[in-house]
Amino acid sequence: MNIYTEADQDMTSITALVTGATAGFGHAVAERLIRDGYRVIVTGRRTGRLEALRDTFGEAVLPFTLDMTDTAALKALPDSLPSGWQEVDVLVNNAGLALGLDPAQTASFQDWETMIATNVTGLALITRALLPGMVARNRGHIVSLGSTAGRYPYPGANVYGASKAFVAQFMDNLRADLLGTRIRATCLEPGLCGGSEFSSVRLGDDSKAAEVYAGTQPIVPEDIAEAVSWVLSLPAHVNINHMEMMPVCQASAGLAVKRNIA
Repeated sequence: MNIYTEADQDMTSITALVTGATAGFGHAVAERLIRDGYRVIVTGRRTGRLEALRDTFGEAVLPFTLDMTDTAALKALPDSLPSGWQEVDVLVNNAGLALGLDPAQTASFQDWETMIATNVTGLALITRALLPGMVARNRGHIVSLGSTAGRYPYPGANVYGASKAFVAQFMDNLRADLLGTRIRATCLEPGLCGGSEFSSVRLGDDSKAAEVYAGTQPIVPEDIAEAVSWVLSLPAHVNINHMEMMPVCQASAGLAVKRNIA
């Protein structure tokens, strides 16, 4: 944990906040950061799962029920946290989702609205809410989960891919705004990932979700947690801007060409 400089080594309590910590990447990241010695605020909508983390790890965990589409709650977050937990040093913007694979012309308006509300608006607002405290203390690290879908288009990605492109560009612009501070900003961009609820939520069918990973060895949540732990552990003067991650069974595809052959 190198969020502090040598002058800060007497400060032994570092607080991280992980969104979407009830399952998948967020759950694995929260567990890893707890084991790394952080105090972790775990957020999500399923309170019982958050409380299970506290039951397992004790006082190092603060369960905090939070809906990433509740803009009022996100804006009020710093003052809503209990005393002793309000100084958040690390924000892991993990909460996000994909819904559907329909082409843009037939995709669900509601699905688009939900993805934008969570992946774009929610991520931006929680970051904005916690940034003033980080700037005032002149320390912090924001890690946001983007996706290779934000860089490489594929059929059906439409708004999901666009939302992850927003995450990457937002993080780059944060670094520009934070130049001259000791606050770091990192975008992690995973490719094919299994072991989470992502595809089940997207497709609404566990059997179809299983087909996505048939015959592959995808990235798993523990791999994401390892990456988050590593970028946080680097010397305080080092910022990892982007980290693109794919399993070895995946590579970026070439451009598609539709041929009309008589």
